[in-house]
Amino acid sequence: MTHVRGLISKFTPGRRVLAAAAITVVSALALTACGTTEDDGGRRAGSAGSSTASQQPSPEQAAAQALFDRFEKACPEPGVNSRRPTGASKPDTAEPETIAPGETPPADPIEPAPPTGPEAELDDRDWCVSAHHEQRVIAALQILADPTPAKVRKTLNGLGYTDERIHHLKQDGKKTRFHLDLREDGGRLCESGLAAGAVSDVVPCVAVAEGPFKVMSEVRP
Repeated sequence: MTHVRGLISKFTPGRRVLAAAAITVVSALALTACGTTEDDGGRRAGSAGSSTASQQPSPEQAAAQALFDRFEKACPEPGVNSRRPTGASKPDTAEPETIAPGETPPADPIEPAPPTGPEAELDDRDWCVSAHHEQRVIAALQILADPTPAKVRKTLNGLGYTDERIHHLKQDGKKTRFHLDLREDGGRLCESGLAAGAVSDVVPCVAVAEGPFKVMSEVRP
């Protein structure tokens, strides 16, 4: 028995070292495998989730798109802007009349300057689509008591405008100002709104054509 214990004691340290080394290697491989699976799986799931979310609009987004499509079908084709002068004006070849000292210049009508801002940059289709949006938004805001930013957002959501289309909600005294992003297919239409009870107003504005929403031109209500 003593001899057997001696043999066991002689080889036990080596076995313990080998066993410990084997456990360490197996544990390291297991941890590495688990970590790789979790990280890769997380990235794949996140990517797929984002792709799915971008391809499948929410019910609210689908309802808003249906609203936009209905308004656009009721409006003319894009590209025509009757507010912008067409063609270059003919040069005035007549020599200017000289005015003698003390004489009053003729009271001829002065030609209006070319339009700028939304009138120059939005076409007839934009103005038509804008009118449809403005009518329903103004009607809803006029009956909104105490138009705080939270109440205005809720009202706009109820009309079909999702949060990603609502921008710059800001309290202004007892009123709330906001912008609506109405860009579609490279268009630049947006709305500048004022929620103020019976005197609420919404007017067209011009946004950048692509990228994050940014107002480039507006005449605020």
